[in-house]
Amino acid sequence: MNEKLTLIKTKKQVEIVDYKSQGISLEKRTEDLLSKMTLKEKVAQMMGVWGKQDKIYLDNDGNLDYGKIRTNFKDGIGQIGRLSDANGGLSPIEMAEMANALQKYFREETRLGIPAIIHEECLHGLAAKEATSYPQPIGLASTFNPELIEKIYTAIAEDTRKRGAHQALTPVVDVARDPRWGRVEETFGEDPHLIAEMSKAAIRGFQGDQDFLDKKRVIATLKHFAAHGQPESGSNCGPANFSERVLRDTFLAPFKEVIKETKPLSVMASYNEIDGVPSHANKWLLRKVLRDEWKFDGYVVSDYYAITELNKKDETVSHSVAKDKVDAAYLAAMAGVNLELPEIDCYPNLIDLVESGKLSETVIDELVAPMLRAKFQMGLFEDPYVDPLLIQNEDKLEQDKKIALQAAHETIILLKNNNNILPLNVNDKKTIAVIGPNADRVLLGGYSGKPKEHTTVLQGIKNKVKENLKILYSEGCKITIGGSWEEDAVTLSDPAEDKKLIKEAVKTAEKSDVVVLVLGGNEQTSREAWQKDHLGDRTSLDLVGMQNELVSEILKTGKPVVVLLFNGRPNSFNYINENVPAILECWYLGQENGNAVADVLFGDVNPSGKLPISIPRSVGHIPCHYNHKPSSRRGYLFDDITPLYPFGYGKSYTTFKLSNINLKDKIIKKNSCTKISVDITNTGNVAGSEVVQLYIRDLVSSVTRPVKELKDLRKYF
Repeated sequence: MNEKLTLIKTKKQVEIVDYKSQGISLEKRTEDLLSKMTLKEKVAQMMGVWGKQDKIYLDNDGNLDYGKIRTNFKDGIGQIGRLSDANGGLSPIEMAEMANALQKYFREETRLGIPAIIHEECLHGLAAKEATSYPQPIGLASTFNPELIEKIYTAIAEDTRKRGAHQALTPVVDVARDPRWGRVEETFGEDPHLIAEMSKAAIRGFQGDQDFLDKKRVIATLKHFAAHGQPESGSNCGPANFSERVLRDTFLAPFKEVIKETKPLSVMASYNEIDGVPSHANKWLLRKVLRDEWKFDGYVVSDYYAITELNKKDETVSHSVAKDKVDAAYLAAMAGVNLELPEIDCYPNLIDLVESGKLSETVIDELVAPMLRAKFQMGLFEDPYVDPLLIQNEDKLEQDKKIALQAAHETIILLKNNNNILPLNVNDKKTIAVIGPNADRVLLGGYSGKPKEHTTVLQGIKNKVKENLKILYSEGCKITIGGSWEEDAVTLSDPAEDKKLIKEAVKTAEKSDVVVLVLGGNEQTSREAWQKDHLGDRTSLDLVGMQNELVSEILKTGKPVVVLLFNGRPNSFNYINENVPAILECWYLGQENGNAVADVLFGDVNPSGKLPISIPRSVGHIPCHYNHKPSSRRGYLFDDITPLYPFGYGKSYTTFKLSNINLKDKIIKKNSCTKISVDITNTGNVAGSEVVQLYIRDLVSSVTRPVKELKDLRKYF
């Protein structure tokens, strides 16, 4: 290709600028490339393909169709979404080979050779075949261990990059303040500081030093910007009805801290509206706050189909602020959304908007530039390929399995342990009954891959005790029929059938020395409500089905009972809390689920998890976050005002003492800092870990401040 070189004249020399040259700055390469692009080529960089649109580059057998590719991608494409999903799901090597073939076309057959970025879901592991599955983020937050989080997302980044992908649509930085919302599991909880610490760790894991040339790191994407985690009525995508002070102090705060300190390259706008303006059309949010105030210089991607929703999307949301898709494209571009995901829909209209004079091409240039810069920064123009022979997936899985197990260990929270029933002593037990709808079930939660191995609680306990104890199993009752996260319809269990299962479970319990009840929710009862026939938000936080009846009947046997709770959100389990002596909150523990639980149950691991979100006594107690304003917890008639369990709570098999607490400076001047020191001592007989949590309160302030705010945390082993 014979491209005309752009000349930049200076007094001392003439510098030759060519976007293909590695010897000049990213900014100059970007500027030069942009100057050579046609309007169609620019707009192509603002679009992505995924899902059913993979048929525009695959044939009916799932193979690359170069005739289609040359027709549909003649001007290039900005991104390819979730290539791991193509053709029903690709193995690591298959994905790498397909990624290479696509990049070869873009590099060698398009006019300017602009590579595509491939993005993947990486919420708690790459959501693909044969990828390690870690605990859900709400569980990872329970570790209160940013160093571990960085290690996890470093491992995820390497897995993703080696398969040919470049961007992770993670982490979720939403502040979760309403447990009715089905996406709580995707968040790091209710506290802005904890969320910021975990998110910064995740971004350091994903992006490293942002060199990217070792092909082990990927672009991180902060989402969902903004105020997505406390929707009206707890309904996914509901309006965020908050003052600007609340927005900035709570919901924008972790985004600001993360962007300032770790410089993520991408942000995803949120589905919801703020003050009547959907985020994808919100100039104040995406331009004034994000770019002008915080100096964010990366690019904003749309949430899936959210630009379409500015106009109308019957099966999801219709904001009705755009009269048609042309108008939707205009509003999103003017607001500052660089890229439309996941499919080509509204942004092709940008070409006509520019040619008609309604939209300036300088707006297009401004939006395309940071995406081109990211491709240069990742080295994709020089080498967009990966080596499938370097994918030693079995070795990688074995290596990451240890990290996944540690994460699962540190996720588990001991809520209650009356009379030290835990850990279970193998020597004084002969038979253990493992009972419950979640006892022998694969529980990964949403946006999960398909790990090569997974242990259920039942399997984990059997693996642990081997021939030393007899293990009995009974399902006890069901939660829903099926229960897959992807399955749209949710069918509740039949009470008549459940009563039969409960009777069988009682017989099983009567034969045992101790009962482990495995309860909670499943992947259908708490999940993203992504459309009207695929729901996951609730009006109740009580356990679904006849789980409380199961507990009641098992308790009547007089056997010691331990309850394990698996869920994607905090559930109100008042009856269990009042009547069961030992309770463990597990969330979703990932592929090492059963092994981790068994290690904790039998005392090989001392639980150290802390609640990253308060557990309410009922729906009527919402909101129940700990860092509330002084006037918001006066009291209720006939009920306690406190949560069932508060943020930061978590017991241990041992005890710890904090002493010699010392504040270096008694008076702290404005914009200054100080140091606090404390001695921590394990005063029990069992090795364990403890999280030291530092809270502050402004006793007198010009505007009201929360009664308590987390400002630092440190985990000691």
